[in-house]
Amino acid sequence: MRRLRRNGMAAISLLSLLAVAVTAASGADDPLPQALRAKVEASIDRGLAYLASTQAADGGWEAFGKSHPGVTALVLKSFLQDDDYGVHHAVSRRGIEYLMKFVQPDGGIYPEGEGHNNYNTSVAIMALASAGERYEDAIRKARDYLKKIQWDSDEGHERSSAWYGGAGYGRGKRPDLSNTQFMVEALHESGLPPDDPAYRKAMVFISRCQMLSETNDQSFAGGSSDGGFIYSPNADGESKAGTVEVDGKPRLRSYGSMTYAGFKSMLYADLKRDDPRVVSAFDWIRRYYTLDQNPNMPEPQAHEGLYYFYHTFARALQAWGQEVITDGRGIPHPWRAELCEKLFSLQRPDGSWLNEEDRWYEGNPALVTAYSILAMQTALDTPEAGQLKPEKR
Repeated sequence: MRRLRRNGMAAISLLSLLAVAVTAASGADDPLPQALRAKVEASIDRGLAYLASTQAADGGWEAFGKSHPGVTALVLKSFLQDDDYGVHHAVSRRGIEYLMKFVQPDGGIYPEGEGHNNYNTSVAIMALASAGERYEDAIRKARDYLKKIQWDSDEGHERSSAWYGGAGYGRGKRPDLSNTQFMVEALHESGLPPDDPAYRKAMVFISRCQMLSETNDQSFAGGSSDGGFIYSPNADGESKAGTVEVDGKPRLRSYGSMTYAGFKSMLYADLKRDDPRVVSAFDWIRRYYTLDQNPNMPEPQAHEGLYYFYHTFARALQAWGQEVITDGRGIPHPWRAELCEKLFSLQRPDGSWLNEEDRWYEGNPALVTAYSILAMQTALDTPEAGQLKPEKR
């Protein structure tokens, strides 16, 4: 049986939903039925074979018509985490060599002139964190770069600024929750302890993305107890899901991919489970639980960003550590099994995945296949696989 790198797991047979719930409650290591686990592994095999066949001669994977370090990092992580490939396989070696070409003198890992420095550096850290101790120096320098470009007083944004603590695509770019959650996950996977000031700053920004007037000091959240998250508090707030009418007035609409991103980030920043921000976000997750669409997006946009959502869903619920989520109607959901079954149903005959709703570059099969494999790898694994151990202070 394949085992994901960096983590050993015992496999047991589960025969029903009830058994899944009982297993989760008893703390057993493997909440997936044996037959389902075999299907997951076979699906990952097909996906990785597809990705291996599409690796460019330079070791990268394509975006915008040429090899790109951001997409390459996400694909590479899926190979590095798989025990049949790992760091020594030729596919992985070529991918790492390609990625390391983008290490800059300032410690960031990005192509010059593109302007997506935070995103590229963050996903590069995530990949290298799965590659072993050899790359710890590069990871530390890249992490220091992320902390340097995080918006704070050094860039003229004090705590009162809506930009404070966030991250955008790069220096000079307005911050948003998507870039900030990538930064926070990169810091987390690099082994940065959760008491580091970078997390505290990030939580100021992330809290301002939550539609929760109790803890959000921005005017657009006034009177809201929704608990979900929007894209950015910049310029009186921005949601990619638009608005919804509340008491006869428009209010920014929260949606799934950003809510799971905010929830995950709060857990990585070590907020307590009874913190009102965490409680409200989890209540939102229960209320809108679904894998059929990006939750609470307007119907015409329901499948936009779907695979980004699946990946973030898996990482967030992995961090939460609860194997069965009971939704707002009282229905229990063994999320690992349900996520894998949904992804099985969407995999194409050649082993890839593709979103026909091509927003946020999800018409790129390399990116979407990476999201899908990383999500299933998370579903296979016990918490915190692929993360460097927190550094001692």
